[in-house]
Amino acid sequence: MIRKLPDGRYRLYSRKKNPATGKRRSLGTFRSRKAAEQHERAVQYFKRH
Repeated sequence: MIRKLPDGRYRLYSRKKNPATGKRRSLGTFRSRKAAEQHERAVQYFKRH
């Protein structure tokens, strides 16, 4: 899940909420949405290989 921050950057969050905190885990902050999308794909690949 990618969200745009007030400063214009994009942050990648986990899809599931962290049961301990009730919030989503941050998986990195990126300058462009494209970079965040590329990292999201890399994370999905890594989870299954």
